[in-house]
Amino acid sequence: MKNITILILSLFPLFAFAEEESPAVKAEAPKAAPKSYYGKIGQRLAKMLPRYHVLQQPLDDQISQRAWTNLVTYYDYDHSVFLKSDLEKLANHEFTIDDELGAGDVSFGYEVYELYRERLNERIDFATNLLAAANWDFTSNETYRIKRKDAPWPETKEEAEEYWVRRLKNEVLAQTLARVLDEEEKAAKGNVTKDESISGEILKGEIAAVNGSQTQEGEDEYGDDPKLTPEENLIKKYRQYYHVLCEPDEEAILQNYLSSVTRAYDPHSDYMSPASKEDFDMDMNLSLCGVGAVLGMDDGALKIAEIMPGGPMDKDGRIQEGDKIIGVKQENGELEDIMWQPTKKSIRKIRGPKGTRVTLQIIPRSDPSGATVKMIELVRDEIKLEDQAATGRVERVTIGDTERKLGYVYLPSFYGSMDKNPGEEGYRSCADDVAKLVAQFNAQDVEGLVLDLRSDGGGSLREAVMLSALFVPNGPVVQIRDTRSVSPLSIPRGNPVAFKKPMVVLIDRASASASEIVAGHLRDTGRAIVLGDTQSHGKGTVQTVLGMGPEKYGSVKITTARFYRIDGRSTQVKGVASDIRLPSLLDSLDLGEDKLTYALPFTKIRKADFVKCWNLDSFIPELQERSAKRLAENERYQKHISHVDGMKAVGEREFVPLEREARLEMMRQDRELAESDSDSENSNSSDEKKSRRRRNQLKSDDIVLDEAFDILSDLVELNGGNTLQIPQIQWYNAILGL
Repeated sequence: MKNITILILSLFPLFAFAEEESPAVKAEAPKAAPKSYYGKIGQRLAKMLPRYHVLQQPLDDQISQRAWTNLVTYYDYDHSVFLKSDLEKLANHEFTIDDELGAGDVSFGYEVYELYRERLNERIDFATNLLAAANWDFTSNETYRIKRKDAPWPETKEEAEEYWVRRLKNEVLAQTLARVLDEEEKAAKGNVTKDESISGEILKGEIAAVNGSQTQEGEDEYGDDPKLTPEENLIKKYRQYYHVLCEPDEEAILQNYLSSVTRAYDPHSDYMSPASKEDFDMDMNLSLCGVGAVLGMDDGALKIAEIMPGGPMDKDGRIQEGDKIIGVKQENGELEDIMWQPTKKSIRKIRGPKGTRVTLQIIPRSDPSGATVKMIELVRDEIKLEDQAATGRVERVTIGDTERKLGYVYLPSFYGSMDKNPGEEGYRSCADDVAKLVAQFNAQDVEGLVLDLRSDGGGSLREAVMLSALFVPNGPVVQIRDTRSVSPLSIPRGNPVAFKKPMVVLIDRASASASEIVAGHLRDTGRAIVLGDTQSHGKGTVQTVLGMGPEKYGSVKITTARFYRIDGRSTQVKGVASDIRLPSLLDSLDLGEDKLTYALPFTKIRKADFVKCWNLDSFIPELQERSAKRLAENERYQKHISHVDGMKAVGEREFVPLEREARLEMMRQDRELAESDSDSENSNSSDEKKSRRRRNQLKSDDIVLDEAFDILSDLVELNGGNTLQIPQIQWYNAILGL
């Protein structure tokens, strides 16, 4: 069996989620069934998990029960589609999944899918009929339960429909009142400058992300297309969601099923179909081959949401943002209709090898009737996903009469080429990219560095070690404990340190895995001070990607080891604690490894042999005192803290009112809260917009980052201009006990 082995450290797991698509009319779809070789994939997975997973746990009845629960709740996470009797029907597989996989039988995954599709069809028929005819009463003191993952499944169809009445009533009311509040805001603001409009849209989208709403072009944070009534919006939404289930993707169903089994071991192990593995590789390499567009679904077509600068579509110039793609023709193939096809399948048809040609059938945005259709041929090229690359700048910070030049690096992920070596075309390394930024800082004689790892979910273990080596002369970076032994990953003797001045590291609750390795290492060696949320995410596990044989069999990402800080503590569950707490919105939300199902527990091992390379941590008490005094007098920061506390209360909300005036008042207060502190927009969970603001180098309005610069400036002062000394001989003497 040919194995492809990749060590990765990442927070965000791979899982095949259903895409929302919509037909004008629903048709009876063929039943999904596994392909002939899917059973062999199941058998291989059943053998690999007990052998390679760090727990070394047999695939037994306990794992089977967990997998059964994972699968059922994956499809029906809010307990609104299945009936209790459906679960009783499926329960005869609760303790047999292990045996079935061993025998090469993956049919249960398709059985659950088909039953879910049948029930969802019933729910959506009920919903669309109700929305088309309902006369809503928003005067009674009803409430709607917005958190249902622990709610019991409905006993009967009537009980399920009763829930859906309130669900739809809640969504109609939310969209209706959102429009009322939009009009109030327009009337209050009057004329708004262009810059203010841009800032307002950023904030609006950010707050929507925190509240779990999806915003698309032409829609507000409730998914409201103003051209349609709230009821019409919802009918469109639910028909879109149903359509993907009418065009079953056998590969995606298999991935959902087998990932429910891998996640019975821990939340970061996954089965990856060939298509998902391709997506994973592109994320790690920050590149793909295609036409250079960000695409989304709109009325069955692929709508061009954004054209990437420098890509084939941008250079060609004939296609505009807002145009729709309805057909795709390969170089020597026939035109394929992609209307109402699953988004991922259509996008893969547009992607392809560099230098090949693809023809797109386009409906221009200027003709919403769809009567005008163009055929435009493009030559595919490599697209660099620079949105996720390291960025940096020099910041001038003034405290009192002292101005300092400080460096700033934002690293959104630990990316790195898995199949290329340095010097080869297409090779990428986040550590190399940061090293180039640091070289620029050294040339400009900056006095300190802020390394921003907020919302960095991790990535390559190799890159984490290489990044630490830019700042620490030698010694162990992290300890890896697999099924056989504990091994340190170390910086070799003679390492040329790239930056020797004081540092602070910014983290939040979404900083995970490789981020935690680097933050923990720089803190434990006395090389940097950690600022940000109470603690980082708490992912202390290592995943290995293994091939399963022929390419069509896909790959499996298995947790094969745990990592530990050099002081012997795992970052698992407990993460890395901040020396000085500067909370973001994430610190108030229900995030963290400890919130994930079947997360591995915190453990400790013996500390590694190391000595601290600096003593920057000795300045922490004085820095805490200065920061606390400064922030107590900072009105912007106090508003930010009030905002964080307010969002925490919103996040803990279990029920919302369905009475119009009570809901309007609640939504008005929520908006006031969201808009009361524009500084908080950089503290929430919208990574893409946050990094975009930084890349564009807009004016500094990130209160947490501002204080990080001030703390770093204080650190430079307290340190008295000293730089890192490289104690190579002393370190080796300590190791040898001399």
